[in-house]
Amino acid sequence: MAILDIVTAEDPLLRTKSHKVVKFDDDLKRLAEDMFETMYDAPGVGLAAPQIGLMQRFIVIGIPAEIDEEGDEIAPAEEYALVNPEIVKAYGEEEMEEGCLSVPGYRGWVKRATSVKVKAQDLDGKPLRIRATGYFAEVLQHEIDHLEGVLFVDRIESADKLYRYDLEPEE
Repeated sequence: MAILDIVTAEDPLLRTKSHKVVKFDDDLKRLAEDMFETMYDAPGVGLAAPQIGLMQRFIVIGIPAEIDEEGDEIAPAEEYALVNPEIVKAYGEEEMEEGCLSVPGYRGWVKRATSVKVKAQDLDGKPLRIRATGYFAEVLQHEIDHLEGVLFVDRIESADKLYRYDLEPEE
């Protein structure tokens, strides 16, 4: 496995539509492993192939476990490697705070659907259907936007909804 370089917002690749994946092989599985490693190292919860300079319709998502106030796990962590994902239905709307590994140092408030239905394929090409709500729906929309050449900052309605934060950890 390898940690890959993440492309940042000034690179024109991030403004380009990705191509459909047609080859499902060991190279795709290795790419998934590398993308998960890169995403967790960054650290992030989602990564799209264009963010590492590959113009393929492929994303990985790692939703962390949900922990209650006592520190007990109430929902396990989940990982998804989705090939050729597409939102087929979207419901509701809510303003959500987002950041992006390709736009380091910035966060902003974006309107997203509260629930989505997505069709995709797994790493073997088998068709998948996913229904997602809340945070998972937000991450899916964000990563699928990357496949269309759209960054979260493009969806921000006004400059006052984008802000810079400190990237340096506190000592």
